[in-house]
Amino acid sequence: MDFNLNIPVKIVSGKNAVKNNAHLLSPLGKRCVIVTGGKSAVLSGALSDVEEALTENGISFTVYDRIGPNPRLDHCHECGKIAREFGADFIVGIGGGSPLDAAKAVAVYTANPDFSPNDIYTVTDRKKALPIVLVGTTAGTGSEVGRVSVLTSPETGRKKSIAPDDCYPTLSFADSTYTESMPYDITVSTALDALSHALEGYMSIKCSDIPTLFGERAIELIWEGLKYLHCEKTLPDSTLREKLYYGSLYAGVTLAYCGTAFPHPLGYILTENYGIPHGKACTVFMEDFIKRSSEFEKEKTQRALSVMGTDINEFIKVINELTDVTDIRMTEEEIEKYTLRFDSIPNNFKFSPGSFTKEDAVRVLKKKFLS
Repeated sequence: MDFNLNIPVKIVSGKNAVKNNAHLLSPLGKRCVIVTGGKSAVLSGALSDVEEALTENGISFTVYDRIGPNPRLDHCHECGKIAREFGADFIVGIGGGSPLDAAKAVAVYTANPDFSPNDIYTVTDRKKALPIVLVGTTAGTGSEVGRVSVLTSPETGRKKSIAPDDCYPTLSFADSTYTESMPYDITVSTALDALSHALEGYMSIKCSDIPTLFGERAIELIWEGLKYLHCEKTLPDSTLREKLYYGSLYAGVTLAYCGTAFPHPLGYILTENYGIPHGKACTVFMEDFIKRSSEFEKEKTQRALSVMGTDINEFIKVINELTDVTDIRMTEEEIEKYTLRFDSIPNNFKFSPGSFTKEDAVRVLKKKFLS
C-alpha cells in the first residue's frame, strides 16, 4: 500500500476556467507562443478565450498552428526556434493530444538552442524546459495532467515518446465545454484512447492504490459515454461530454503513474502504416488485452467490468464494433518487419498482465490481420 506521489500540475477546472482564472498566467512571463493545430482550438472557442486572457494580462503572443494529428519532430523544432526568436517566457498548448504533446517538446527545444530534432530523445544534460500551459479540447489523451509527449519522426514515420519531469505542465485549464465542437468520429476515437489509458494502466503490474482509484473512476465515466456512442450513434449532450472529459483526465493520472501496456505499441503500427487514428488503433487490441487480463489478473478484471456495469462479452462486442478494422490485411513478411521494433522489449510489454513478448505480438497481429 506504499506509494510515491508526484504530479506537479496546477489544474483549474470548470466552465469558463480560462476566463475566470486569467490572472494565473501573469506570473509566467510577458511573452508566449501558442502551439495548436488548424481547427479545434478555433472551433471550440479555446483559442479566442486564451488570446483574450493573455491580452488582459498584458502578455504578448504569437500563434504556431502547424501541428498535425501525430506531431512531427521537425515542426516542434521549428516552433522552438520561433519561440526563441520571439523571446517567449512560456509555451501554451491548445487542442487535442497532438498540440498538447507538441507544446511539451516545443518547451524543451526553446530552452535548448543547440538541440537537433532527435536530441530530445537522447540528451539528458540540458536546460530545463520553459513553463507549459495546456488547454485541452478533446476528451482523450489526458496530456493535460501528464509529462508524456509522443512525437513522430518525419524520416521514419515512427512514433516515440519522451517523459521528462520538466514536461509536466505548470498549469492546465480543464473546461469540458471546449470538447462540444468535436464531431462523432473524433469523440469516439478520443474516448477509446482514454479507455485504453485507464484500463492498460489499471491492469499494469505497476498499479497501486492511487492509480487504481483514478482508474476505476475513469473507466466508469468513459464506459458510460462509449455505451451511448455505440448504441445511439449520435453526439452526447453536455453532461455526458463532461463525464467523458473528466474520465480522460482521471485516466491521464493513471497513465502518469503506470504507463501503457501492449495495445499502445501495437496500435502505433496501425497509425504509422494504415492511418488509423491513435485512440482507435490502440483499442483494436483491447479484446486481446482484456482476455489476457482475465487470465493473469482475474479478480482485477472482474472488478473493472463490474465498475463499468458490463461483462466481458458485451465489452468485447462494443469495443470491436467501435474499432472495426476488418479491411486491414497484412502479409507474414509485413508483420515480421513491423515487429522488428520489439527486438528490445519495451516497458509496455513488460508491465502488461503476465508480461508480453515479441512472439506474443506476432501472434496477435497474425490472428487479426494475416492475409
